[in-house]
Amino acid sequence: MEYGRFSYDEPYGSYGRPVRRRINYFAWTVAILLLTGAAFAAWFASFYIFGQPERPESYRILEKLHKIESPKRFELTAAPAGEFLTPKQLYDRYIALGSASLAKTNSDLARSYIRNYQQTRGLVTYVVGRYTVMEARELGSEDIFSSGMVALTSAVDQGTLLMEHVYPADPQAVPLMKSTLVPGLEVRFERTHDLSAVIHADRLNDGRILITAVPLLYGTYTTAKGVGTFSLDPPLTLNMKGGWPLFKEQSRLRAEVHFADYRRSAAGPTGQVPVPGVTANNSPPPTNALMRVEHAKAVEPVGPAPTPATVLAAAGPAGKRGKLAKNKATPAPTAAPTQAPVVAQKPAPATTPIQVASAATPARPAVAAASPAGPSAVASPPQPNNGATPVQTIAPDTALASTAGGGTWKTFAPGKMPLGRLIGPNDLNEIADRGIAGERIYLKGQFVVNFSDTNKAVLRPRTRLASAMLHLGGSSTRIVVEFPAGYVPPAQGSVVSRDEARPLEITEVRRQEDGQLNVFAREIMQ
Repeated sequence: MEYGRFSYDEPYGSYGRPVRRRINYFAWTVAILLLTGAAFAAWFASFYIFGQPERPESYRILEKLHKIESPKRFELTAAPAGEFLTPKQLYDRYIALGSASLAKTNSDLARSYIRNYQQTRGLVTYVVGRYTVMEARELGSEDIFSSGMVALTSAVDQGTLLMEHVYPADPQAVPLMKSTLVPGLEVRFERTHDLSAVIHADRLNDGRILITAVPLLYGTYTTAKGVGTFSLDPPLTLNMKGGWPLFKEQSRLRAEVHFADYRRSAAGPTGQVPVPGVTANNSPPPTNALMRVEHAKAVEPVGPAPTPATVLAAAGPAGKRGKLAKNKATPAPTAAPTQAPVVAQKPAPATTPIQVASAATPARPAVAAASPAGPSAVASPPQPNNGATPVQTIAPDTALASTAGGGTWKTFAPGKMPLGRLIGPNDLNEIADRGIAGERIYLKGQFVVNFSDTNKAVLRPRTRLASAMLHLGGSSTRIVVEFPAGYVPPAQGSVVSRDEARPLEITEVRRQEDGQLNVFAREIMQ
């Protein structure tokens, strides 16, 4: 047998030991480094994409991954907390920023709008004041907002500030918008019912500031002399490749030339350029202003005020009613002067009159007609009704807006309010599920003032760190508190504590589709 013809599987060296093969450590080191670099690159890329959704490539990737939401419509009482700046304040803020600071500010503004202000630090910048439309054009697929109109306006009181106001809408509303947003139209932004947020700012070559604003309410608009209304809708998606601003330099310069020609033609043969708010004989000019309107809701019939016995019966057994507000005796319900809410109702038969709530019933927020001069109550003249409760009606389909100034209702000394159920913020979900059902309910706890106005304040339950991390408590709860006439609401950012001696009276609890609780309450303590 010839052993030399066959090779062994492993070579053997001296003394019959197998010879070890050499390992390429260099190749393994390079492979591990490449894999580590790929992991770090993926990690940094995810931070880059998710942390900067305002960049066109990041927005496109997030949109394909379904990791970004469309801009949503906010309610007036559920909008993000913000500051309201006049044209002069806006100009002073952005003119003082350098190029790098302005670029960072624009990134933060666009990022907050894309994220629906869910991770916004600080206050949102809202626009107030009077602006004049210079020119308006239709939005297209090449713009950031693909449908609707954008109007280039100039501040009436600050000529160095321009604003392009975006009106996102369905294409069917564009023809009416074109006939409404005409040169010379005055646009008024008021703190009480307008929330137009600044989402971009540019410094022009001549030293002026051009800002871009969009209304977060996406409401319905009309003019003082208009014959129709148009409604806005949040855009389904954004084309970030369109770039800012929406009026590029050439189109802006062309709009300014057209507006200058319009003013010269409006001056007439006298050669006097019209100034907004002033006429030749110092008489008020016939102003045609753009206004946001809100259609009133039909009021539901209100029954008689519940008695204390009915309240206790509806609350169920004593063990399930919760704590009772401290009070030695239940005083008899007394009539107190209450500002009757003005409501809108469709025409009803003469045999079924509409009655407003009595004094003992929790008052609902009043509504009034929107007009260029400001909100004012709209109601028909009182008709005799043979001693019955006064009846107030309004023509159907009337555009209304909320009033300000506060109502009047009975207030009590601490601990002397009528008997009722006392709950905390954690019990509001139960009230939203079953309703108030004629029961008198009081609210206690610690709250943070998110927004403060003339006679209203928006509060949020104050939660501890552990409860916030575990999503316990009222993180998605907003409490809209109405104060009587003459009361000063707490300042924004302050902490309000209410106990069983000084609670708030709940009038209504609503749950939105996204789980948000809107609690409506009023101040009843002296």
